[in-house]
Amino acid sequence: MATMHVELVSIERQLWSGEASAVFARTSEGQIGILPGHIPLLGALEPGYMVRIDREDGDELRVAVHGGFLSVSRDGVSVLAEQAELADDIDVARAREALNRHAEDGDPDEQAARNRALARLRAAGEEV
Repeated sequence: MATMHVELVSIERQLWSGEASAVFARTSEGQIGILPGHIPLLGALEPGYMVRIDREDGDELRVAVHGGFLSVSRDGVSVLAEQAELADDIDVARAREALNRHAEDGDPDEQAARNRALARLRAAGEEV
């Protein structure tokens, strides 16, 4: 199976680096799937969604990403996030509470908090 090198980095730290067979994300242009050999591109990550990395070993890495970019080059894929949380680190009950607390049509801070909750729940595999 063909693979590509993937780097998942937030402002605070590198979360994951390794070989993957695919990367899936939602950008401002829509849902995108990246496979080895994909053409170069740069996309802004859409708020409220997650990034899924299908690792070389067959395991799936799901990450709640809050702001950032996806960059594809000949060398691989870089996910550059303002903030990111691995699915295993997410407190689902707390994320659900935050989603219920923040209005869909609120001010920009309310919308940002709601998008963070949505991304967390989606990364954790929860229905939203």
